[in-house]
Amino acid sequence: MKAFMDYILPFGDLDKDQIDLILSKATIRDLRREAYFSEAGKIPQEVGFILDGVFRFFYYNAKGEEITNYFIDRNTFVTDYMKFEDKAVATEYVQAVTDSKMLIFSRKSWDEIADSIVGWDRIALKIYKKCLTEAIARRSPLVSENATTRYLSFLESFPTIAHRVPLSHVASYLGITQQSLSRIRRNIL
Repeated sequence: MKAFMDYILPFGDLDKDQIDLILSKATIRDLRREAYFSEAGKIPQEVGFILDGVFRFFYYNAKGEEITNYFIDRNTFVTDYMKFEDKAVATEYVQAVTDSKMLIFSRKSWDEIADSIVGWDRIALKIYKKCLTEAIARRSPLVSENATTRYLSFLESFPTIAHRVPLSHVASYLGITQQSLSRIRRNIL
């Protein structure tokens, strides 16, 4: 719980009673590798905070191929936040890539926190903006770089997960084939 509190406290002034309320609304859940936290075609119903593990956002392109859009590591929130807030159908899957442990807030619990803590909506918005800014910063360089440079950027952006996720997911995220990624890895080692 310390990691969770260390994460949210910089976003707003919360007293002990508010912190206790937030923690009382959370449940702990273990997700096995490849389990879905959220699925395309369904309205997201939960917000999670990753205590341990790695998740990915992915979708299927027109050819039916899985395209990994983003990875999320421990000590951060995971949800399709815009779809969660708008109660809209998700277009991406959120999947555990490793066995994972997380704090879960149901929609009801999240709303109760917002109804009880003045300024919680502002805190949640600041957290969302931070997550979005980090995602954009990690994805933007990938557009104009060659495959080797994209892989090196990936290693820099995701140093703790590069060797914990399947190569097929990394290759998909980088927009290259798994064979190309294997060749790049051999050449830089």
